[in-house]
Amino acid sequence: MKKLLFPLIILIVAFLGLNARTELNTKVLIRTDFGDIMVEIYESQAPVTSANFFRYVDAGLFKGASFYRVVRLDNQPNNAVKIEVIQGGLEFSKDKKPFPPIPHETTDKTGILHKDGTISMARLAPGSADSEFFICVGDQPELDFGGKRNPDGQGFAAFGRVIEGQDVVRKIQEQPDEGQMLKQRVIILDLQRVH
Repeated sequence: MKKLLFPLIILIVAFLGLNARTELNTKVLIRTDFGDIMVEIYESQAPVTSANFFRYVDAGLFKGASFYRVVRLDNQPNNAVKIEVIQGGLEFSKDKKPFPPIPHETTDKTGILHKDGTISMARLAPGSADSEFFICVGDQPELDFGGKRNPDGQGFAAFGRVIEGQDVVRKIQEQPDEGQMLKQRVIILDLQRVH
């Protein structure tokens, strides 16, 4: 009996340890006028990108910002490699950016892939990401390191995943747009840490 009990105890301890590590991830609530989205941030895997996101969160800068861009299969006629995301933040106005851009954390370094619900940083050149982020709708491997959506092949910096409210993300993505820009922005009422 003792021989059988010891492996069982090891398995239970390992399971509890795994859950304890999972609980260390900070959760962020994104409240919108379309509903709430809960995101888990993977700080240990993407420390630079997570810390940058929290600078904006903790300063309250995302309150009153918006989701303003939606990318669907039907609204990117000039892109050979198609993706599906919603994008939000302070937009690309320079006067709204109190913090400098951050070094680029690639998915081959973090291990966080662009799966359904992944939150990631929008950017132009590598090292230009600051306040703009996007959430994947469906798996988007072309946004990972080596993907072909961006010609430089560096992909985008994923740093967490939606754990509740992906239905809200999809609802936002379905809203009317003009050239990928929403005709009516979806306001971020608040964005704050909850754990």
